[in-house]
Amino acid sequence: MARNFKDLSEREILALAVSLEEEDGRVYADFAEGLRETYPATAKLFDDMGAEESEHRASLIETYRARFGEHIPLIRRQDVKGFVQRRPFWLTRPLKISEVRKQAEIMELETRQFYQKAIGQVTDAGVRKLLGDLEEVERKHQATAEAMQESITQTAEEAEDEAQRRLFVLQIVQPGLAGLIDGSVSTLAPVFAAAFATKSSNDAFLVGLAASIGAGISMAFTEALSDDGSMTGRGRPVLRGAVTGLMTAAGGIGHTLPFLIKDFHVAFIAAVVVVAMELATIAWIRNRYMDTPLLSAGFQVVVGGVLVLAVGIWIGSS
Repeated sequence: MARNFKDLSEREILALAVSLEEEDGRVYADFAEGLRETYPATAKLFDDMGAEESEHRASLIETYRARFGEHIPLIRRQDVKGFVQRRPFWLTRPLKISEVRKQAEIMELETRQFYQKAIGQVTDAGVRKLLGDLEEVERKHQATAEAMQESITQTAEEAEDEAQRRLFVLQIVQPGLAGLIDGSVSTLAPVFAAAFATKSSNDAFLVGLAASIGAGISMAFTEALSDDGSMTGRGRPVLRGAVTGLMTAAGGIGHTLPFLIKDFHVAFIAAVVVVAMELATIAWIRNRYMDTPLLSAGFQVVVGGVLVLAVGIWIGSS
């Protein structure tokens, strides 16, 4: 059963402080390891903060041994009421830089508040001085965490921004673009084949809706099962699969919705306009995020889209 902080003895408060400093140091080490490849400047800051936490722990252990001997009882944060239970965010890969910085700020604030309460509960002058010194260091750490963005040089910040952009492209844009291309292009043939074969807007709409949803489900599973992201850095499979599946369905439904219009000829013209907008959007995304020249991206997408559209119309008219 968790105990009230006010019921802890001086010996137990010191033991708890040792445990807290060790945990914080190890969390910072995990943060640094998880950020080192992509955000080296921020990883260096966490290395330095982790080293200071190790020094704090050593000072606390030395003081404890001088006062109470060699054995340090195991008292953890979860054994004392009032501490916020931390989810193991530091084990997540890839780590999100903004969330890591926010978590560091919260950790330092919590540890500082612990030292403030502990000072009021111990009587030994030497222990009070040590806790006061550590509280001051934690205050500086909190300020460092709050200003972590400003602590990074302009060059390092630009490098981290570029790394974050690459991760966004790898984990969101690429699977989304793959889905959008598949949905926008591959469903053209069945939708327009059904439209020209039946001359019925309703039939074309039903075929397009079924093809879009079916393709979305298929692409979602294909992407999610392709790899777990641990070696490629492509992020969580469920997220990638969801992005790919939704964009695939959206790409197909886009040029299917015009066939809700009862007049077949009006619906056909509206669908062609939507197709042109979809292909232009794909070309823009490739130019914006994949560094493909706009004319080249547009040509490649238009050629593919027109070929599939022509095949659908040809089959439906035959």
